[in-house]
Amino acid sequence: MIIVMKPDASQNNIQRVIEVLEKKQLKAHLSTGKQLTIIGVVGDKSILSESNLEAMDGVDKLVPITESYKLSNRKFKPEPSVIKVKGFTIGGNSFSVVAGPCSVESREQILETARFLKSLGVSFLRGGTFKPRTSPYAFQGLGQQGLEYLKEAADETGMAIVTEVTSLKTLEIAVDYVDVFQIGARNMHSFELLKEVGKAGKPVVLKRGLSATIDEWLNAAEYIMREGNNQVILCERGIRTFETATRNTLDISAIPVIRSKSHLPVLIDPSHATGVRDYVTPLCKAALAVGSDGIMVEVHPTPSKALSDGAQSLNFEEFQNMLSELKPLADLCGKVMSK
Repeated sequence: MIIVMKPDASQNNIQRVIEVLEKKQLKAHLSTGKQLTIIGVVGDKSILSESNLEAMDGVDKLVPITESYKLSNRKFKPEPSVIKVKGFTIGGNSFSVVAGPCSVESREQILETARFLKSLGVSFLRGGTFKPRTSPYAFQGLGQQGLEYLKEAADETGMAIVTEVTSLKTLEIAVDYVDVFQIGARNMHSFELLKEVGKAGKPVVLKRGLSATIDEWLNAAEYIMREGNNQVILCERGIRTFETATRNTLDISAIPVIRSKSHLPVLIDPSHATGVRDYVTPLCKAALAVGSDGIMVEVHPTPSKALSDGAQSLNFEEFQNMLSELKPLADLCGKVMSK
């Protein structure tokens, strides 16, 4: 349920409503917009049946939220959320670019990539150090050594690090190195991991599960936000369908659907969606056109030698050409290329 306050409600009016909620052991989440103040109520609302909240000074109306997700709901927070990381922005009128190799393979590889990306103005460096692979015999990442290489690259370039954590153990290792945690598609339903990531207090990129519905995706975000962490960035990375021409099927329609349902920013990952580098640039253009807040793209100095996902990775020249093609489209869509 949300409590919509009147435009002229005073701070005392708002505080009295919050006090009533807290006395009933309910959580009150305040959302202050340009014109309205909304108080989100989380918990068993049935205990408020005799509280007569509607009659309190400053209260305009009570609005039930029928969806199971509350904190990520646009009804709860009508204004779009903007996430700040090291002075960089995801959300609002920005179109952010998160780029880097699928896996950190060596110190030289990640430093070379980071320096190149920084020269183009890219602010977010992605790279996997703990790799959940389909085959147990595939490259699994460098672990903590990879995190140290990422940190060195970030310290030199000033970029923000985005990397995946796959378990409570990897979360404990990564927390001192990274700026943004990533929860991969395979772990979207790992609810205990989502809770712990929420408690860590850092921004989180939450990828959509392989066969997850949008409501299931938003409920996964709710696990993170319920722990007091509202810095959630959704990422559409393709879902599993009957089609075999691409690695997955990019659900481009998920972006306007998310826009209607949630205030959280949303990225598109065309690399994992297609598995084919030739399709990455066209889908990045589609991401811009449909209203995405940014893209997550795999970039490698020499994709043919990559230890994972080389077929979907852009080389440096291809990535630079893609940015050049995106810039005029971003201007047309009213987005600032916040790289």
